[in-house]
Amino acid sequence: MEEENEKLRKDIINRLKRIEGQVKGIQGMMEKNVCCPDILVQISAIRSAINRVGGLTIEYYANNCLGVEEGSSEQETLKQLIKTINTFVK
Repeated sequence: MEEENEKLRKDIINRLKRIEGQVKGIQGMMEKNVCCPDILVQISAIRSAINRVGGLTIEYYANNCLGVEEGSSEQETLKQLIKTINTFVK
């Protein structure tokens, strides 16, 4: 479980770095006076990426901060809840 949590944490960090690059890209597009629809497409991509990071962060929180025992029925219920939340925020 620890290895999975570390992988999840690194995934969140990598996604945040990618989002940071996308935001800087939009900044550059604005400075170059790029057509607004192109900018809006990029903003939409960032919103989607942020939603995914939020879902992964909820998963990380559930795994590390709630004190649910590994292999318990509560853990299975929590996994189902996380899956449902991630489906909702897509």
